[in-house]
Amino acid sequence: MHNESPVTNRGSSDVDVPAQERATTTYRARLRQEEAMVIRWAQLWRTIALSAMKKTLFPYTQYVRALNLEDLEELLEDSKFKDKVSSMFFKGELSKCKVQTNGPRGRLDAGSISNALGEIITTCTPMVEELSGKITNESLLRWIPRVPRLRLLSPWYGGSLVGAGPLLRQHCHAFKSLSLWGWNHDDADQKFADFLNEINPQTLESLEIFSHSAVGPESFLALSCHRESLTELKLNSVNETALQSLNMLAGCTNLTKLLLTDGSNRFIDLKNAHNDVFLETIAWLRSCKMLRAITIRDFRGGQDLITPILLENDICLTHLELKGYVMADARDFHQALSNQPSLLELHLQGDSDEAGEGGPVLVESLSQLVNLTDLRLQDVSDYFTDEVIGRLARSLPKLEGWYTSGWGVTDAIWPDIARLQSLRRLDMAATSRFTAEGILDFILTLGPGNKGLVLAVMMGEVEYNLSDEEQNMIRDTIAAHVDGRFEFQLQRGMTVVRIYRSTCLHVSQIQTFRNSKPILIEAMQRSKG
Repeated sequence: MHNESPVTNRGSSDVDVPAQERATTTYRARLRQEEAMVIRWAQLWRTIALSAMKKTLFPYTQYVRALNLEDLEELLEDSKFKDKVSSMFFKGELSKCKVQTNGPRGRLDAGSISNALGEIITTCTPMVEELSGKITNESLLRWIPRVPRLRLLSPWYGGSLVGAGPLLRQHCHAFKSLSLWGWNHDDADQKFADFLNEINPQTLESLEIFSHSAVGPESFLALSCHRESLTELKLNSVNETALQSLNMLAGCTNLTKLLLTDGSNRFIDLKNAHNDVFLETIAWLRSCKMLRAITIRDFRGGQDLITPILLENDICLTHLELKGYVMADARDFHQALSNQPSLLELHLQGDSDEAGEGGPVLVESLSQLVNLTDLRLQDVSDYFTDEVIGRLARSLPKLEGWYTSGWGVTDAIWPDIARLQSLRRLDMAATSRFTAEGILDFILTLGPGNKGLVLAVMMGEVEYNLSDEEQNMIRDTIAAHVDGRFEFQLQRGMTVVRIYRSTCLHVSQIQTFRNSKPILIEAMQRSKG
């Protein structure tokens, strides 16, 4: 239902109301629009529940394929779901589902209510293929036999899976994807391993854990029961024990997507403290010949894990993300990037190299990745100049999205940026010295392939602040020319203070300091009549 319903995600009115209309709508009118949206949102969920109780003209629940109870919980927790809306929702047959927390205020218990309504809805949802929400263990064990077509399960808490394995094996032969928020009980690793061994072998294709969990070596070994089917593995906030057991994933060699995030605050140094595990983990990654997307975040020495993969000629990556590495230690990694010309998306974030020794090697490799469509450089590009940014623009003609930092960037880059005929978003997080004239000239050179371009200048130097009039002119021009959007702000920490005077239009722009933060003072004319 979540994917098909016209109202989801807190009934966001921003999705339905055009930007120009929002700008001219009064605050009270917007409140009324939001309240009307929540009412529609509530009516949809109420109708689904009543349909399961055979209280509607049509059997809507019979056609539900994706049941996202998280959306229902967001509705119940919305600040506008109260008084009349709440009374309307829980009247009649649904009054028995209203559960409140203990305490003087007696707030709605969203989790208990969503499980109570889920109990009703799942009695008539034979077509459901996706089920998600904060589902309790008791509820899940009752619901599984009712959803024989289930493919994707996301119960939020891992503890909900205890005892679910045999039921999924018996009733849900299409089950292949599991995602959890976390599982932190002391016996989580053993219980999850039991679950993986209990479901049908070689059926699990995707596993994702979003946050901290106690999943570790036993679970990793159990995943070998799905080594032929598992293609996507995403483990966030991997704990210390699990980090030292990554080599136990060696059987899972059919992966196409892999995400690993260090949850030990970079305390574990695999390469130096656990070199045997480090080498076996590299051997495992190099054996994943079908790997297409890899993300490594906040690993100490993460570049050393990825470099051997880049040098494997049998591995052709299309997506690579490395976050939290040190440029000064990554020369080999930067050089190896050029061995993956198949890359379409590249995201790098790490400590910049103040000495500038790592920059040229990185730029040389980036210039050879001619198929890139999305390039995101954070911190590692802090010392990029006009010349470097221009070179990358000339070398990477297929870019559609580009985020970069830099130093003292000027209007000199615009002719080269204008060559990017498919560019749809440019985030210039560099200290910049752009002028309104330079930006306007660039916008006027854009073509049909740049339709919808978002141009964000995020760190304008104080001496090159754009006036409100100039910003509005740029916004109007980019909207008219390519239906795009322009965003502008000064360097972080800058404050613009306007002092109005009656004698002159624009007296001066003065940079001063207060509490070590630069402040831009604009003296402008203020009409008294």
